[in-house]
Amino acid sequence: MDTLILSRIQFGANISFHILFPTITIALGWVLLFFKLRFARTGDQKWVDAYRFWVKVFALSFAMGVVSGITMSFQFGTNWPGFMESVGNIAGPLLAYEVMTAFFLEAVFLGIMLFGMSKVPSWLHTLSTFLVAFGTTMSAFWILVLNSWMHTPAGFEMRDGVAFATDWWAIIFNPSMPYRLVHMLLASGLTVAFLLAGLSAFRWLIGDRSKGVRATLKTGMTIGAVLIPLQILAGDFHGLNTLEHQPQKVAAMEGNWETGPNVPLVLFGIPNEETRSTDFEIAIPNGASLILKHSPDGVVPGLNDFVLEDGTIQHPPVAPVFFSFRIMVATGMAMLLLSWASVFFMARKKRGVEGLPKPLLWAMVPMAFSGWVATLAGWYTTEIGRQPWLVQGVLTTEAAVADVPAPMVASTLIVYLAIYAALLAAYVGVLFYLARKAAKGEPLGSRVPSASEAQVTVAAE
Repeated sequence: MDTLILSRIQFGANISFHILFPTITIALGWVLLFFKLRFARTGDQKWVDAYRFWVKVFALSFAMGVVSGITMSFQFGTNWPGFMESVGNIAGPLLAYEVMTAFFLEAVFLGIMLFGMSKVPSWLHTLSTFLVAFGTTMSAFWILVLNSWMHTPAGFEMRDGVAFATDWWAIIFNPSMPYRLVHMLLASGLTVAFLLAGLSAFRWLIGDRSKGVRATLKTGMTIGAVLIPLQILAGDFHGLNTLEHQPQKVAAMEGNWETGPNVPLVLFGIPNEETRSTDFEIAIPNGASLILKHSPDGVVPGLNDFVLEDGTIQHPPVAPVFFSFRIMVATGMAMLLLSWASVFFMARKKRGVEGLPKPLLWAMVPMAFSGWVATLAGWYTTEIGRQPWLVQGVLTTEAAVADVPAPMVASTLIVYLAIYAALLAAYVGVLFYLARKAAKGEPLGSRVPSASEAQVTVAAE
């Protein structure tokens, strides 16, 4: 493999590992705020128990995300200097905005959120939880602004091969940004919903019948059941936006080679770039035209339109985009079936968690990480589907890569993969360790005093 391929694999490995943790913290911060508000309203200790358990998961995920994010940012200089040289006037400020509006906010209030529950007034702790949750969302906003601009660049002009901003409003609210932001926020919500349900189901199966487990399991499956239809709708709008701005990506997703009407929806097949066809195809007639053009006669772009006369291919590698898209969709369908079935059984005869069949509970445990699978598959579809461009129509990936010997990139890639595998195994192991510890009734923290108890304490002091 040459330096370009190795550098792409290395950056892909880094960002794949990194994205796992912000995908959790973005939505988990808001779920923790929900727990605090429920406790403030009801005074029920189960919400505090839920908060104390899941704030540990948040802290661990936040730490992993920060560390892996720093490592990833170094690669802009070590592996991709051409990126900042060409579009640094736009990428640099956007990354700086993320630090100023999000990371500083998280850093200031995270300590209060993690350690201040029994040390500061309840309103201040709740406010800190809100500000940390808001900070994680703002962080996602700015990162997705930059990523979306790389797909649908706007509001700039090129001077001697360097991009200069002409309209920051157009840069920030570029054509694909709203769709990507909504899609990613919903993906984070679904990731957390199934993580909540999966770990809670694990605790239930090993004998934990506490009110906190009941609350988090029900919360997780309810959030999942609500969000998955919204994600399907958002995904449809996102796909139509991609069809408008990156038709070659949609053609690769569909495995469609020839532009024309009545294009079938390929359920399964093996794209063959040598023969420019899809082998072993199983398809629904007119399906792709109906979904993308809302008409069986709708014309869908084909991959052969993106091959130049000299044979230069201007579309992404088809197989990775084709299969990753189907993995994402299949995982989403599994989420839909599991969450709706769970809500149905919990609502039947109003039995709650006790109404869940044991096989359904066992299914929730591996599905705890289904959000990761769907997110990574969707991310691969999006990012590989942009190739050969790093910034669509502006900068190719090949033009941005560093002139570094391939063996050097290969050696660091091996080290990265080994470390990431160990850290990921440790992370998952710690989650289940915390779940087993909580299921055994070992304390997760002191009980939060009620309002009357707090008044007595203040009076005594």
